[in-house]
Amino acid sequence: MILILTEEFDPHADHVAQKLSARGAELVRFNPAAFPVRAAINTSFDRRGLASASLAIHDGPTIDLLELNGVWYRRPQPPQLHDLPVDEATRAYMAQECTTVLNDLWHALPCPVVPGPPNLIKKAELKVAQLSIAARIGFELPPTLITTEPAALLDFYREHNGNIISKLPSSALYQRTGSTFNRYTQVVSTREIGYAHAVQQCPVIFQAYVPKRVEIRVTVVGQRVFAAEIHSQQTQRTRYDWRRYDHYETPYQAHRLPDEVARLCVRLTEQLGLCYGAIDFIVTPDGRYVFLEINPNGQYLWIEEATGLPISDALCDLLLDGAYHPSTAELAGVTR
Repeated sequence: MILILTEEFDPHADHVAQKLSARGAELVRFNPAAFPVRAAINTSFDRRGLASASLAIHDGPTIDLLELNGVWYRRPQPPQLHDLPVDEATRAYMAQECTTVLNDLWHALPCPVVPGPPNLIKKAELKVAQLSIAARIGFELPPTLITTEPAALLDFYREHNGNIISKLPSSALYQRTGSTFNRYTQVVSTREIGYAHAVQQCPVIFQAYVPKRVEIRVTVVGQRVFAAEIHSQQTQRTRYDWRRYDHYETPYQAHRLPDEVARLCVRLTEQLGLCYGAIDFIVTPDGRYVFLEINPNGQYLWIEEATGLPISDALCDLLLDGAYHPSTAELAGVTR
């Protein structure tokens, strides 16, 4: 059986669930927001270790978690508590305990977890950590500054002749505002430099602007690497950040990565302890691949629909056949 942990509205999960069902796989979709109001857990140990672990979904099945073939830790929401007359401090404590125990349980399962256990997903989202690992294994990075010191920002701005961009260190802003507001990568203007003192209040990532011939979204699924070109320079809307999306004016197509870049993509995912990752690159006018970031649980369905790359099928293979352990992965097996 496959367990898919995700929110109620998730077209990616819908699509993969349909494919898994078509292959005859048993699966259960569960949103941890249903815990503990509409679901219960039981975990027990004997003298030899973990003896049982079950998830009982009210008006649904009871799942033996020790018998699962795989878990897709897709986009689960945090537990939602019973509506009890308790003070805020007590409520916050109860919510934290529910979250902690569930996350603890996902880490203890003997089956593969895609893209990886929650602690490794969280670690892989850290920008300093992922840039450090990417550079160590051989990727080229854009010159980068993460600072709360105005003087350092001004020095960086002058060093790169004013050609720098800014972006946020995490997705915290989007998580707090939802779809109502987001802040994308943008060029730092001379007007904004006049407010350099503001970085004292909150850290910002600054990078030297890298000229783009095309942008590449690489999706790593186990040992398989799927690359797509995003021709973001063909429209002003997506020039600095393709996530602004201009589907009618921005061409997308499959891309063949150089073998060495493909191997490094798998290795980066390995180093982060994952078996899935969405990696963004710039290809410069002279053909260099410059690493930007990796999203350990990044969206991919839009790329699959635009290019025909069989990413969902690869995910089904991974969930049904078992995710490889990153420390023993064979890079020679990279396919496209």
